[in-house]
Amino acid sequence: MGKSTNMCFRTNIGNARLVGLETDLSMTGDQYNLSLTIFFVSYSVFEPLTNVLLKKMRPSIFIPLIMMAWGLCMTFMGFVHNYSGLLAVRFFLGLSEAGLFPGVGYLLSCWYKRSEFGLRMAIFFSAAALAGSFGGLLAAAIGKMDGIGGKAGWSWIFILEGLLTFVIGIASFWCVHDFPDQARFLSDIDRKRVLRRLALDQQASAKHEEFKIGYLWASLKDWKTYSACLTYMGASGYSSIRAQLMSVPPYAAAAVMTVSVGFIADHTRQRGLCNLAVSLLCIAGFAIIIGCKSPGAKYAGVFLGAMGIYPAIANTISWTSNNTEGVYKRGITLGLVIGWGNVNGIVASNIYRKQDKPHYYPGHAVVLGYLTLFQFGGSLILYFLLRRENDKRRRGERDYVIVGMDQSQIDMLGDKRPDFIYTL
Repeated sequence: MGKSTNMCFRTNIGNARLVGLETDLSMTGDQYNLSLTIFFVSYSVFEPLTNVLLKKMRPSIFIPLIMMAWGLCMTFMGFVHNYSGLLAVRFFLGLSEAGLFPGVGYLLSCWYKRSEFGLRMAIFFSAAALAGSFGGLLAAAIGKMDGIGGKAGWSWIFILEGLLTFVIGIASFWCVHDFPDQARFLSDIDRKRVLRRLALDQQASAKHEEFKIGYLWASLKDWKTYSACLTYMGASGYSSIRAQLMSVPPYAAAAVMTVSVGFIADHTRQRGLCNLAVSLLCIAGFAIIIGCKSPGAKYAGVFLGAMGIYPAIANTISWTSNNTEGVYKRGITLGLVIGWGNVNGIVASNIYRKQDKPHYYPGHAVVLGYLTLFQFGGSLILYFLLRRENDKRRRGERDYVIVGMDQSQIDMLGDKRPDFIYTL
């Protein structure tokens, strides 16, 4: 519910634009694009920190609180009277939303085995695709309230959707559970069973551990962090800002594809190959959008683009999580990867310009470059580096790492343990 609400309401500024936002706030030039950009500034900067707060505050408190906070920010957007006010609220909206996506991804990864996580992440993320498809319909209905209470239709879009988010945030106090070692609905026996199940899968991220600055450095010094950032940035820039321009059928197709890829990747444990396959779909889709004149062909390209981009986002998060072990290291790494991906929302906010209507060739060309270089290229690089590292571990070339260590010290190595085999 949280992610779908987040995606649906994040794109409502595009819907508000269609019913007079820019005119009423006397916005000119690139001010609308800047109002999109500032959201991603705060959103991406604070994402790497949020999973530390999530772990220390507990998910059952942290997630409902940030949902209530962004619901209030959304509501306040309905009361702004000028461009500077919109910028201020958009900044705090990004700040309050920053913890949701990496936080829920981290929480799910601490409950499920590596071979089970991808499908759960895909279902969670596909809700965003479906919510985006119906967000425009909801906004269109609310926009007809223009003039009620002296407020413009776009104001009511923000006010009502913001209040709904706030109410859902309150309800989340009873819906969101904590990590397995803290979850109150588990008996002591069930808790031990869950933790043992995860330990057999070489996962210790569900256990309690005190934060140390060394966990941050462990993430920053890990080459996998940067490879995952490279891969994730290929898809996230597009999905963050162009979502509201797609209609229901492409969203629905993207949701089905996302869940299907999550299922296949879990059962084959070949997340890299799945990423490469869907990358070819979206590259072909944008090539069609750029190269074809027919509206029907362009619409087919939109389908392929959506079906290649959305699965890659959920799958890349699952891939990153599968290959990062340690209580805080995984949380920090997910925050860094998702945060870096959303930095590219800044790019996406500014490449689709008014002067490029109606074809938006420069914007489409940039997205095509991102998909080719980063989503496809990054997946290819990460796949072969992980495969090479697994071969070295199987040959015993990493056994020197644990010489002189006792079992507790070996366990603390996380994914640096010589017997930890990466998911390809």
